[in-house]
Amino acid sequence: MASPYIEIEVGGRTVKVTNPDKVYFPEIGATKRDLVEYYVSVGDGVLRALRERPTYLKRHPDGVGTEAIYQKRMPRHPDWIETVTVRFPSGRTADAFCPTEVAAIAWCANLGTIDFHPWHARRADLDHPDELRVDIDPQPGTSFEQARTVAFTVKEILDELGMTGFPKTSGSRGIHVNVRIEPRWTFTEVRYAAIALAREVERRSDLATSAWWKEERGEKVFIDYNQNARDRTVVAAYSVRARPDARVSAPVTWEELAGCDPREFDIKTMPERFARLGDVQRAIDDRAHDIGTLLEWYDADERGDMPYPPNYPKMPGEPRRVQPSKARPTG
Repeated sequence: MASPYIEIEVGGRTVKVTNPDKVYFPEIGATKRDLVEYYVSVGDGVLRALRERPTYLKRHPDGVGTEAIYQKRMPRHPDWIETVTVRFPSGRTADAFCPTEVAAIAWCANLGTIDFHPWHARRADLDHPDELRVDIDPQPGTSFEQARTVAFTVKEILDELGMTGFPKTSGSRGIHVNVRIEPRWTFTEVRYAAIALAREVERRSDLATSAWWKEERGEKVFIDYNQNARDRTVVAAYSVRARPDARVSAPVTWEELAGCDPREFDIKTMPERFARLGDVQRAIDDRAHDIGTLLEWYDADERGDMPYPPNYPKMPGEPRRVQPSKARPTG
């Protein structure tokens, strides 16, 4: 008979893992215990990505073959696990998970949390992001290889700006590039900087598009500037993805990105890599950058703002939020 639970020691705390033998990832036979132990094995890296950030939980308590529970409000938890009150664009608030130690991440993994989705601001100043996020998203008809080419265009621009970008696979078909920034601009301003960067990538690469509406993107790689809006999240570095093969959003060096295959990184291969190399992006917090030049590019562009996601209230300066093919002529 399978054990109903086991206990593991994590940073001086005891974390109970219930139903440890339940298969969560059928393609590779990985269990809930494998998931929890994975997060402990890469603890330093995943905590670096999540520390002090409001973090949403994507839970699959019965494995990846079941529907996800996307949880912004932290469920009932032990007193030692920390939370932070966040405000949504709607004006409502909630207490979200605020990771400060690896044991808390392991505890959430026992709840069936497979993906962790952090904010790009930290608890000390929730109104001023400290990260600019470049989400490189292949559209239907495009590939990871094309996303990789676009990522190097992003690097070229960042290098010219004197900014350091840290790439990672998304754990699916895309690539994320994160840039630490000084936490002195609003979400709106950081989003403007992301729009300016996306437009410059689009200008330099025939493979890329900044078009919000899918009907305008064609077979190009989308630079999703809206991932920089308040309350938008992308999956964390080292987070597992809810896929049958237990693929991981893997931080890589630029040299590795040139030839890596995202299928190489999963919960069975990443622990050995982490034990051997440690966090290849451990320097990400060493320097925070100024986004002033990007904001100058935005101000100089007569096109102005672009649409927000549909769940956001109408924002000042935003163009009409209507699909172009359905828009009625004005005037």
